[in-house]
Amino acid sequence: MRISDTITYDGSRQILIAGNCILETKAIAFKTVEFLKKLAEKLDVDFIFKASYKKDNRSSEKYFSGLPLPDALKIFSEIKKAFNVPIISDVHYPTELTEGVADVFDVLQVPAYLAMQTELVLSLAKTGKPVNIKKAQFLHPQDMEKVCKKIESVGNRSIILTERGTCFGYRDLVVDTRSFQIMKSLGYPVIFDAGHSIRKYGIPSSDPAGGTKQFLPTLMSACAATNIDGLFIEVHPDPKNALCDAASQLNFDDATHLISRYFKIAKFVKQLDD
Repeated sequence: MRISDTITYDGSRQILIAGNCILETKAIAFKTVEFLKKLAEKLDVDFIFKASYKKDNRSSEKYFSGLPLPDALKIFSEIKKAFNVPIISDVHYPTELTEGVADVFDVLQVPAYLAMQTELVLSLAKTGKPVNIKKAQFLHPQDMEKVCKKIESVGNRSIILTERGTCFGYRDLVVDTRSFQIMKSLGYPVIFDAGHSIRKYGIPSSDPAGGTKQFLPTLMSACAATNIDGLFIEVHPDPKNALCDAASQLNFDDATHLISRYFKIAKFVKQLDD
């Protein structure tokens, strides 16, 4: 799978998909991508910068949902030019692809809530670019095969599957590590979205109760041991003042520790299986 000019995925290297929950400012994005690129180089893993240009599932219309699309795309283009990194972002509507989105991003992401939206999935697939599908919180992991087949139906086999937890009662998600084995059987790389798995939906992300970051070491350790293909996590220079997912994004110190720990475990497990 050719992800970008700098990354061709063949299963031999781990992938780090990381960045801001949402693009807030050029300064925040540049500071984040500079930190993460250096960390990924130190850990010898492939890096894809992640930031959403839009968050269309905010729990209030008053919350920040993104910059105007032309402004966001300009900043993303400047990031690619300055840092030479591939970029991934959510796509919510097929029409966004003709507004410059398909030209700027290296990987197109299907948000979890929209994983079963056929028109959206097919529109992304038809661009020929890699498509990262977030497993919907309401789906059995085996049902991701149906989403994969939609993408394959137009000749695109550049697919990434991302686990971000399954609904478990009110406001709770649970990560069932069996999901990784099931999705790996579909023949595509599988990524663990750590940050979103500990969000408490319905509670504002600015509220400390909106995320349970104390469980990240346990969850990340368990998932790294399943011999999957990489990690998805959101990082911010100042999480408590982030405009989205403030309760679940990591500051740079915590990100350094937890991401390094994750990949040490993942590489050790891969050596055992090789």
